[in-house]
Amino acid sequence: MMKMNTGTSINRRSSVLPICMFIIAAAIVMSRPYAAHGGDAKSVLKAMSDYINSQKTIEITFDSDIEVITPQLEKIQFTNSGDILMSRPNKLRAHRVGGYADVALFFDGKTVSVYGKHINRYAQFDSPGTIDQLIGALREGHGVALPGADLLLSNSYDILVAGVREARYIGRGVIGGRECEHLAFRNFDTDWQLWVEVGKNPVPRKLVITSKTLNSAPQYTLRIKSWKTGVEPVQSAFVFTPPAKAEKLGPDALIDLDELPQSK
Repeated sequence: MMKMNTGTSINRRSSVLPICMFIIAAAIVMSRPYAAHGGDAKSVLKAMSDYINSQKTIEITFDSDIEVITPQLEKIQFTNSGDILMSRPNKLRAHRVGGYADVALFFDGKTVSVYGKHINRYAQFDSPGTIDQLIGALREGHGVALPGADLLLSNSYDILVAGVREARYIGRGVIGGRECEHLAFRNFDTDWQLWVEVGKNPVPRKLVITSKTLNSAPQYTLRIKSWKTGVEPVQSAFVFTPPAKAEKLGPDALIDLDELPQSK
């Protein structure tokens, strides 16, 4: 009499099913005809950029995830939350808190102040100019970048499409209960995806950047939880007042804005 090993059959089926579903889903995505409006991913990106650039004040809350690959080839993800308040052309406040740092940045159009609440230390340097110039100075001069900073630049479209080798409209998706256009772009060393809210306010809702130069292709993910425009903030919101007993560091000791724990 033949005996059926039902346990083995179920386990084998459960391990094969996700792979089959992934292949089917991928085939659907690759073969789906593009919608008339979304067929040109760059046109959706341009509409988003034009809308953002037209807003004088923007207030954002976000969550972000960054993956790292250990020497043992293990993928570890670190998660942070934060908020950004900006008033064009030259006022910015950004805050990020995670398991390893609680850091705030203030820019009043003349001076940049970076405060590490978790260590009660701050650094300052002069940077008269616009938000665009500040973002460039932070990235090139100090090796740090604000979450999703390229999305906020006044010439964001030109910056985002520079180096793009392939642009694809994937379809519709839902982020935080909001229907979005799903776009995918390929650069030489990165692939990146963007979800843009459908409607008269085409704001970004999710950004995923995948590195192609590192083993296991780690990703950076930014999810926009809330996006507000049109509210004029008080100017004191961009001015930093050092807390009591806070230690001031030299401008060359800018507090690290990285989202990762410091190596020991």
